Order: sequence, then C-alpha cells, then structure tokens
Amino acid sequence: MLSQLSAAGKVKKIFAHCLDTINGGGIFAIGNVVQPKVKTTPLVPNMPHYNVNLKSIDVGGTALKLPSHMFDTGEKKGTIIDSGTTLTYLPEIVYKEIMLAVFAKHKDITFHNVQEFLCFQYVGRVDDDFPKITFHFENDLPLNVYPHDYFFENGDNLYCVGFQNGGLQSKDGKGMVLLGDLVLSNKLVVYDLENQVIGWTEYNCSSSIKIKDEQTGATYTVDAHNISSGWRFHWQKHLAVLLVTMVYSYLIF
Repeated sequence: MLSQLSAAGKVKKIFAHCLDTINGGGIFAIGNVVQPKVKTTPLVPNMPHYNVNLKSIDVGGTALKLPSHMFDTGEKKGTIIDSGTTLTYLPEIVYKEIMLAVFAKHKDITFHNVQEFLCFQYVGRVDDDFPKITFHFENDLPLNVYPHDYFFENGDNLYCVGFQNGGLQSKDGKGMVLLGDLVLSNKLVVYDLENQVIGWTEYNCSSSIKIKDEQTGATYTVDAHNISSGWRFHWQKHLAVLLVTMVYSYLIF
C-alpha cells in the first residue's frame, strides 16, 4: 500500500508507529513526520528486513564485553527492527550476558517456566530495582529499554522476561538480534524508506504527531487512537498470542 501511494505521488515512502503500553492504542501514520524530530540510523543496504548496525549494548550504564563479531551484519547475522514480532530474540552469548547483568543484584530470585517464558515473583517496582538496557546504533542513536519494557506481568507480582535466547531457535536465526514490539513501545518509530534510514524517540504515544502533506505543503495532526478497549495485555489470559509469535519467528528464522 505504501509503495502504491508513493508511486501515485500521494505520500513519501515513510511511515511511523507509536505503541502505547501505558494507556493503550497508539499512533500509526503514513507520510513525512515533521513533529517530533527523530534522530535516525541508516538501514543496511540490500537486506530484506529493516536491518541496522548495532554497535554496543549497555546494562545499567556499563558496556557488555561481547565478541566483536556479534555486531557484524550480513546473511543470518546482524540486527533487525521488527514491529511484527512481540518479543526480542538475542544470540545466546548476548542473551546470557544481558541476563547476568540484569539480575546481578538479585541473585536470590528463583526462576520458573510459565508456558516457555522465564518468570519470577517480585514485590516492588521493577523500574526502581532493575537496570536500564541501552542498545547503541550507528550515528550515535540509542534505544533505551526500561524494566517495564523487557519484563511483562503475568499475574500478581509475577513477571516474565521478554527476551528470548535465539540460540534455542532455528539455526538460521540464532546469530541475529531481533528487536520486537516490547522494546519499541512508548517510542515514536519512523521508517524513512525514501532516505533508507530508521529512527525513534521516546514519546507519549497517547498524544499526537504532525505529518506534512506532500501535495499542498500543509501539515496536519495525527492523534492517538485506542485500538482496543483491552488497552493492557492480560498476560495470564493471552500468553497464546506470544506463543504464536514465537512459533512464527521460529519458522522465519
């Protein structure tokens, strides 16, 4: 649809989304986003997905010591921004290092599996007690992922981890970083295919953005919409949705 609208001169080949996990719903827009301004990183040329160059990963402000080849791009390796996937998949060594750093101050936590998700009981605010994770991309673009982004609630005081060990997936995808919706939430993400860049900024997805009309030069406002009355996932009832996503990712990668 975007290609057809662009070919007809109706819009530029640009779209954006802002997924609101606080109030539900969010924003989806086609066209040139002029407000807010978004810093970008280049897409890797000649790749079938939205591949980007990941440079480093911090947990709590400390860079993880990872092999340099973890940040290479190419066939069956590299980093993909994928709004069609719910979870985040990491190469095994990256997954293990992140998990060690995230739970470094919580060695007393006991984990158990809930329908293939790694979960734990916790009383308290996870945003206060667990570290922020930052993925750093080419052009000095950070992606900040907060505890409420990488954990999801699955009942009273039960939290599950939104990261998956890609090494346990199919062999084709085990060396890739796949960043899905949970880490992209509460950010305006702009896919600028005209200039082959992608960017984001932390944003209130219950507000609005401004789009430029390419034919008239005027700007107009795109407001947030609550797509579903069930604004927050009730994880204990809808883990099947995530499981379907996991199976889909397994088949693709």
